[in-house]
Amino acid sequence: MIKEIKNNDLEAINSAELAIVDFNATWCGPCRMLAPILEELSEEFTDIPFYACDVDQNMELAVKYNIQSIPAVGFFRKGQLVDLAVGFRSKNAMKALIEAENV
Repeated sequence: MIKEIKNNDLEAINSAELAIVDFNATWCGPCRMLAPILEELSEEFTDIPFYACDVDQNMELAVKYNIQSIPAVGFFRKGQLVDLAVGFRSKNAMKALIEAENV
């Protein structure tokens, strides 16, 4: 299950060993294509919290993490951004990225 980030509140990711944040926008076609893939992966990787962050509603976060293109999937360790995958990726490609980060 993917939880929505509102009001720039990333507090929930601070304690997670690994958390995944999908930076997106409602008007973005590739973002809409990636969303169901991330939803499926969130059901496969139940030990990792997944979040969605609409950059139009959370501009401070987009600026803070230098999000210049979307979709952008951020990998956070204990609240720190450690990797950023920009652009649409297939399910297999996203799964491989998650597995590489989930060591």
